[in-house]
Amino acid sequence: MEPNKNPNYFEGTLQLRNPNEECLNFIRNQFKNNQRAWIAKEEYHKTGIDYYISSNKFLLKLGKLLKKSFKGELTISRRIFTQHKLTSKNVYRVTVLFRLKAQERSDL
Repeated sequence: MEPNKNPNYFEGTLQLRNPNEECLNFIRNQFKNNQRAWIAKEEYHKTGIDYYISSNKFLLKLGKLLKKSFKGELTISRRIFTQHKLTSKNVYRVTVLFRLKAQERSDL
């Protein structure tokens, strides 16, 4: 985690549906190798897990790595969160949904 950053800060959400243990371990290992991105919060649902992640750029990269490494469906969406105070550009929150195929899933 970067110094002077709020540990609850997040820019986007990774939604995992039907995850198996191998997929969860893969995601944890990606964060071990990255100093600039962290998981701000985890929410457990009946169908999977939501990870709130501190970096949109890292989140998009992680989504593409999941699609390449596991069989499943990847959906990326974004919505306007606010406007930057100095530049007046729109700031987006990204949501990456990865739904693992049914035959590869295991219950949490």
